Amino acid sequence: MRFILIPGLWLAADSWGPVTDLLRQAGHTVQPLTLPGLEGSEADRSGLTLLDHLDSVLAAVDAHSEGAVVVGHSASATLAHLAADARPEAVTRTVMIGGMPATEGRPFLEGFAADGRDVPFPGWAGFEPADVRDLDEGARARLEAMMRPSPAGVLETPVAYRDPRRHDIPVTVICPEFSAADCREWLEAGLMPELAAGSDVELVDLDSGHWPQVTCPEDLARLLAAAGSR
Repeated sequence: MRFILIPGLWLAADSWGPVTDLLRQAGHTVQPLTLPGLEGSEADRSGLTLLDHLDSVLAAVDAHSEGAVVVGHSASATLAHLAADARPEAVTRTVMIGGMPATEGRPFLEGFAADGRDVPFPGWAGFEPADVRDLDEGARARLEAMMRPSPAGVLETPVAYRDPRRHDIPVTVICPEFSAADCREWLEAGLMPELAAGSDVELVDLDSGHWPQVTCPEDLARLLAAAGSR
């Protein structure tokens, strides 16, 4: 199988390191992405929008004729869904880790303060206890060392979908800091219309916090391989 791994906010391809290695050892083709503006702390993030990040994902999808399982962590669940919307014939499944696709017309992500062109990591105090429950001091230090600001223009861009065939692409939602039961309740309450419209949505529990690629890469790689094989 071919996997495209999209990091969440503040992270780049190196955040997928152990997961990438484990999937490759299992015989899969894996491409972890570094999105525009996330090349380093000093990268130029001026003028970047969500379309720049989507173009980067689609370039990876289009690079091979083989279909791809597109994986999005956290806010990048929306990028995975946008890739399915733009390439429904090439994306075989999307996997969303700790995130769900944004609603049509809403900004890509709200709730984080911008500093000019940048949205810097806000510090651990801004997260719920469930998000960080499995992050000891060492894991927090490893994550912080990989973090760089995300482009403010990306977060501010309204999300627009085009092709209803996106709802036919199978979806696996890996539920780390929340449970599959929580996710079902949110779906029934109408809080996630894009996910609710899907014809094949699988919810899978993972006992971790918000960054399982760092805290339990073996478990996450196993779930990704299992999702891709279905």
